[in-house]
Amino acid sequence: MRFCPPRLLDGAFLILLLPLAGVFCPLPPSVAMAQAAKAAAKASGDTAPSQVRLQTSDGVDLAVWYYPAPKESGVQATVILIHDVGAGSHASLEKLAIALQRGGCAVVCPDLRGHGDSLSRADGDSTAAARPAAIKADLLRRADLEVIAAARGGTKRDQALIRGDIETVRDFLVEKAAEGEVDLDRLCVVGSGVGGTLASLWTAADWAWPPLASGPQGRQVRAVAVINPIWAYKGLSLSPALAAEPLKTTIPVMILAGGSERDAAKLAEQMKRFRPRGWFEQRLGEEPAKAKSLASSADASSFFIQVDSPLSADKLATEPETADRLLKFFGLSLDGPPKK
Repeated sequence: MRFCPPRLLDGAFLILLLPLAGVFCPLPPSVAMAQAAKAAAKASGDTAPSQVRLQTSDGVDLAVWYYPAPKESGVQATVILIHDVGAGSHASLEKLAIALQRGGCAVVCPDLRGHGDSLSRADGDSTAAARPAAIKADLLRRADLEVIAAARGGTKRDQALIRGDIETVRDFLVEKAAEGEVDLDRLCVVGSGVGGTLASLWTAADWAWPPLASGPQGRQVRAVAVINPIWAYKGLSLSPALAAEPLKTTIPVMILAGGSERDAAKLAEQMKRFRPRGWFEQRLGEEPAKAKSLASSADASSFFIQVDSPLSADKLATEPETADRLLKFFGLSLDGPPKK
């Protein structure tokens, strides 16, 4: 008879020799990946990532991976990585997370609800009885996706009634900032595929929080990068994010995609209309182009980069050149004066 013990958290060793059965119980995938990441980090000299469990306002139990910035470099950027919806998870962006960490970034990458190891609602959720306990990516609908990017309800952000997946990750970063580990004044968001749509919608929600007498409680996102963005998916649309002033005119935006990605090109054209004096693009087979009023491409606030690759979304995100492009974009966005 084969028996596997209940799953333990935080990288507990679950390969157990069972004398009675005489067999090994395999590691759950999330624990195996965590141990492999720690072993790889030790071998390369990187700071090993840590896994934490967080809970959204609607009771979803999120698995989140945190890659601290190298202590000797300081925090070049604090980055939230959002994977594609469907087959993605934090594991599909692991290479990018590590590359950004090596570049001096503090990175946090969640498994969105229904993906990876975020497949259930936490015990004690008062409304769980009305909903299935298990969450599956292929069963997510528009309302579920909208909640992922939601941050609203009330006037005080730390008491918000609705805190979706990305907002819950942001709350974790607030705690890390209080401990001096990350710099929320250098917060950037990177989304891949539908994750780019979700990252854009959450950025609009971040900027929608009104300031309090004690100071601002929103407008923390300083730059947004989308890799192979998807305009519409299961009723979820990028349009509401583009209707918000921050993404229209204020926040630096980078769009990265393969040459055949139509939604990326559509978004790039929209950004050129929004920022007629602040765009730069590098399209396949063409010379680099920029707004006539720009003295240098480095002065742009909207970047569109087409690459000669058949890959898209998470697979394109983990190409080595992607991390280099993102790090350069972060530097241009964070270290200079605000761009219009």
